[in-house]
Amino acid sequence: MMWANRAVYAGFTLLVMALGLGSRKFGGLLPEFVHAHAGDALWASMVYLMFRVLLVDRSRLLALKLSLLLSFGIEFSQLYQSDWINGLRATTLGALVLGKGFLWIDLLRYAVGILLTFAADGYLRTRKQQLD
Repeated sequence: MMWANRAVYAGFTLLVMALGLGSRKFGGLLPEFVHAHAGDALWASMVYLMFRVLLVDRSRLLALKLSLLLSFGIEFSQLYQSDWINGLRATTLGALVLGKGFLWIDLLRYAVGILLTFAADGYLRTRKQQLD
């Protein structure tokens, strides 16, 4: 059963990743509010789901805490400026993983993305248990 759960989380991770990349690529087609906030919330949602893939047999709360820690840590790391890390941030992959510049609002976006995914995870797990 653990491998089945891991596969489900991996599938949702890929879906959220595609939605996040799509929100960046096609942002001009989205409502302004969605364009402004969805990418960061989806990125953080993906982080939570990746922790669930890795820690499927551990508590959801652990994944929540680690997701917030990693997301906030990466955001605060953007306050550090040096040629070597700015070189990484200048690449597409580096920008997607490390970001480009610190914004307080990003912390809120990350928290919302993680908390909504945590809540959806709990709801879906409860529904699955009710159906089993």
